[in-house]
Amino acid sequence: MIRQCYLLLVGMFLFSCCENSSTQKIKAPVVIPKKQQVEILIQPFSDLPVEKSKYVFIKIREKWPNTKLLPAVPIPAVAFYKPRNRYRADSLLRWLAPKVNANQKIVGITSKDISMTKGKNPDHGVMGLGSMGGKSCMISTFRLKKGSNEQLFKTVIHELGHNFGLDHCPVKTCFMRDAEGKNPIDSEKEFCPGCKKVLVHKGWKL
Repeated sequence: MIRQCYLLLVGMFLFSCCENSSTQKIKAPVVIPKKQQVEILIQPFSDLPVEKSKYVFIKIREKWPNTKLLPAVPIPAVAFYKPRNRYRADSLLRWLAPKVNANQKIVGITSKDISMTKGKNPDHGVMGLGSMGGKSCMISTFRLKKGSNEQLFKTVIHELGHNFGLDHCPVKTCFMRDAEGKNPIDSEKEFCPGCKKVLVHKGWKL
């Protein structure tokens, strides 16, 4: 009798274990990869006053928190265009681009005059140049209103707009308007709704 009860209890235990193992679902741990946000690097050249690079850094970081200010470096002699005593913006972009990875964008800033080829003009002076959808842009304070940090910030965010895929905008008060060889920056107030929508979708805090 005792042996029969023992066997019955063992059978019930084994059945219970088998039932639990077949009905319980073991959930595998869910691994969610951390989103890699683009990092913006501010690269001042040593001719630029320190307060200007700090101003740009603070203003851009408000709009894009993942921003870093790099130590100033000498402007590369390879970009110097002796016939006009200024620096080629396109050469500076090529110099900057290899210094960042696929998840970074870099902003070079100088007080020296910079230029680029535009149409039939082989050496057109500019305030800035940014590669469309690329990872580097170059800004100069040379053609900006003297002492205006606000114009510098607007120029930086304009060229970064190109890096993030924005073209020139027909809205005259938009940061992305085409300067058309002049300096209309004071009339620029903000990104227009269309340009703003694109950047907000990409993570900008506007």
